[in-house]
Amino acid sequence: MPVLNRIADFTAEMTEWRQDFHRHPELGFQETRTSDIVAARLASWGIEVHRNIATTGLVGVLRNGDSGRSIGLRADMDCLPMEEQNGFAHRSTIPGRMHGCGHDGHTATLLGAAKYLAETRNFNGTVHFIFQPAEEGGGGARVMVEEGLFRRFPCDAVYGVHNDPSLPLGEAAAVPGVILAASDRVEITVRGVGGHAARPHVTIDPVLVGAQIVVALQSVVARRTDPLDSAVISMTNFHAGSAVNVIPDSAVLKGSIRTLRPETRDLMEKLITQVAQATAAAHEAVAEVKYVRNYPPTVNHAAETERAALAAAKVLGEERVLRKRLPVMGAEDFSFMLLERPGAFVKIGQKGAEKGGVPVHHPLYDFNDDALPIGASFFATLVEQELPRG
Repeated sequence: MPVLNRIADFTAEMTEWRQDFHRHPELGFQETRTSDIVAARLASWGIEVHRNIATTGLVGVLRNGDSGRSIGLRADMDCLPMEEQNGFAHRSTIPGRMHGCGHDGHTATLLGAAKYLAETRNFNGTVHFIFQPAEEGGGGARVMVEEGLFRRFPCDAVYGVHNDPSLPLGEAAAVPGVILAASDRVEITVRGVGGHAARPHVTIDPVLVGAQIVVALQSVVARRTDPLDSAVISMTNFHAGSAVNVIPDSAVLKGSIRTLRPETRDLMEKLITQVAQATAAAHEAVAEVKYVRNYPPTVNHAAETERAALAAAKVLGEERVLRKRLPVMGAEDFSFMLLERPGAFVKIGQKGAEKGGVPVHHPLYDFNDDALPIGASFFATLVEQELPRG
């Protein structure tokens, strides 16, 4: 079964939605315009709309038949705080804001599936269309769960999709087990003794100490982590001082930590703290470490992943669905939903011959609109497969 004919019929409309979202990107928990548009479209198709979940999140509810079964389909809506470098007509109109990860495409994809299912109603049960805010670091999925998402909208299983610029257009990956890493944050404040840049010997230079900490942290992965395991420590911020002739009295370092296993996550927190404090002490400085656990690993449930793969194969063909693939060290807050309900997170390929291959979080990234009917057909086929009539 290829892309569903009815979805193919309104692909141009989905493209208009997607490009409109791209022109008007909104940060996490600020997706007011996007949420308003989504709610209005759902309501116009006769879908029951529930708003103000996790501030700007919403859930559309579509019931048909008499089955007690239910399914959740999730899309994220927020953008990234980055400057776009594309020059096409639908580029961001808001400086410093960009849909650099394709959430505009995910939102349009789920809207397309909702439109189709509301028209055809070829299912028996309840579909919950979950439009989530603040995936990019804000933990919108966690907030939705904490605010009673699955108590208010029971789901036997929940599914999400993400575009993948490394996969060819027309392919998908539905892989059981750990597919994405845990994502944590660390902030290290180094406190020394400031002074004149010409008299470093009477100071304790936090810039020097901070630099030593950054270098020392690289040995944590290289020499303290099992080579067959995976971990990433990326120190991405270093702030200190305000004048070129003044040694400051403090420096602040921030970074991102990625791991796949709980044991490795615990080890990273322990060793990063030890290395930072010991390195600072060796220079008579003090290091204060704040380690924040952000997103857990994204772990697909085996049975639901197989169901998702079956639906993807109906759209793309069995040979175009990957069921084995190494984990990626990126992270996803859909992981919080998978901790509460069985389900799967599926990657949809978008790399075409001339577009769709730029990595996410890049200033030249753009969602490939040719993937819209594929993702919408996958969602719709999954619903018809899992909530069959008769």
